Amino acid sequence: MPLVVPGINSSMGDKPDWVTKLMGKTIGDNSNETSFAKQDLPQSHRVLKPGDMKTMDHDPNRLNIHVNEEGAVHDVNYG
Repeated sequence: MPLVVPGINSSMGDKPDWVTKLMGKTIGDNSNETSFAKQDLPQSHRVLKPGDMKTMDHDPNRLNIHVNEEGAVHDVNYG
């Protein structure tokens, strides 16, 4: 089975490439080189920190943003 890396060798359809926009940045109040403004995210999103509880319902339009202990984005997917 081939390795599929979202945003690199797969398509997210007509959805923006959030991987490129968010990877390595923190989510904050303003956008700059190291941060992305929360108000610029899609309405249906959630930011998940290590150990956070989350619902297991699947919403193909919800953007899931996974951050590490320092708050930097390390994974982005829909679901």
